[in-house]
Amino acid sequence: MKLHRREVVKQLLAKRGNLLVVAGLGSTTWDITAAGDHPLSFPTWGAMGQAAMMGLGLALAQPKRRVLVITGDGEMLMGLGSLATIGVQQPKNLTVVVIDNERYGETGMQTTHTASGIDLAAVAKACGFKNSKVITRKVDLRKIVHQTPGPNFLQIKVVAEKLPLVLPPQDGVELVTRFRRALGA
Repeated sequence: MKLHRREVVKQLLAKRGNLLVVAGLGSTTWDITAAGDHPLSFPTWGAMGQAAMMGLGLALAQPKRRVLVITGDGEMLMGLGSLATIGVQQPKNLTVVVIDNERYGETGMQTTHTASGIDLAAVAKACGFKNSKVITRKVDLRKIVHQTPGPNFLQIKVVAEKLPLVLPPQDGVELVTRFRRALGA
């Protein structure tokens, strides 16, 4: 069974409190915006492969705050080395969620390696993530994101569907300024 990405992201961001969120390039950026634009959300415009590293930096800089990275399988495959770096650093406040539709959604829906059985959760586990799971059915994710000591990794299998774009602000300076202001930095 596969889930629907926007429903998953909406659940992840429900009652988010002061959760810091970094979204990967493309669909996950649109997903967090569809769930409700928020000053503590940082959508990455054009930073393919960097969401997990940005989340790690935030987790290390803000150790008393929970950090959630929401990215896609294509971006995670591009940045596999980030999993090793996160595993070495062991941030207790970081959760990485991969919305896995087994497609490169931004370039024409070609299949990714996860469609051929590559298990990103197993890679994360081998890199030292404390909790690492593949999710294929609806479960309550709030405890993992908000309370479970990390680093945590969730590979959530979703339907390969093209959804309407819900764009966040496109001005990078505005996004950085808004995020810093919301952080109190």
